[in-house]
Amino acid sequence: MNDALHTERPLERIISGQETSDGAGVKLRRSIGAAGGRLDPFLMLDEFGTENPDDYIAGFPPHPHRGFETVTFMIDGHMRHEDHMGNVGELNSGGVQWMTAGRGVIHSEMPQQESGRMRGFQLWVNLPANEKMKPAAYRDIPASDIPGAVLENGVAFKVIAGRVGLGGRTFAGPVNGERGAMATDPQFVDLAMPVGTRLELPIPAGHNAFVYLYEGRVAIGGRTLERHQAAILGQGDHVAIHGTDGVARLIVVSGRPLGEPVAQYGPFVMNTRAEIDQALADYRDGRLTGPGA
Repeated sequence: MNDALHTERPLERIISGQETSDGAGVKLRRSIGAAGGRLDPFLMLDEFGTENPDDYIAGFPPHPHRGFETVTFMIDGHMRHEDHMGNVGELNSGGVQWMTAGRGVIHSEMPQQESGRMRGFQLWVNLPANEKMKPAAYRDIPASDIPGAVLENGVAFKVIAGRVGLGGRTFAGPVNGERGAMATDPQFVDLAMPVGTRLELPIPAGHNAFVYLYEGRVAIGGRTLERHQAAILGQGDHVAIHGTDGVARLIVVSGRPLGEPVAQYGPFVMNTRAEIDQALADYRDGRLTGPGA
């Protein structure tokens, strides 16, 4: 065991992904944010994954957001992002779209394929009260900009956000503190673990953290995690994961909790009901994406 790691995070709760749909009828599974509730600062995690174009072809036509960030990780497939700011992003296999809705954004996410597999995740990350009305921003991160490696035991990883020490090296994801202060200080790691492998992944102490499994099977703290399940972790500074079936594919996500009240109405996430009412009025009257009040 790495001497710098002291406290192993236990698996406290398992949330199974619930089948639902969003956008114009895209089929997906929702874990964080469904019946299992939120995990501060994370509001929602959706997994989409199918080879049937009828399940994704309608996509996500133009729709608004305010008060949080969306992180879309495309494992397989091709979608195009367009927004009111004029941004056009091509989200391809292995790439990430990181969007800060802030005061307001109106965007679309539409499939650019008529057949084949489309698979990935969308994570909603809350913003603190003092950042909810900041200007919207968008960033396209191609797969080539995401660092990673294969460890001696065959475990492969990619660091999308945060800084992670593994295999005697430190890997800084394209989204990290050096690229500007982020109140939630997120860490987002994608893993592939062959059967029989073990990994101790550092997670910043004090962060809330979860694991989501999308292929194979793993064990954490003596408990088995099945496909399409999220594991809510207790506190500590690392998680020990054992690959127990096939090549397990999973994401490990953590962030600094905000400890603020959450008021949500669909695509708007604020701190009070009055702020939600204002967001609805701003959207209705065409002011959602305008200059700050």
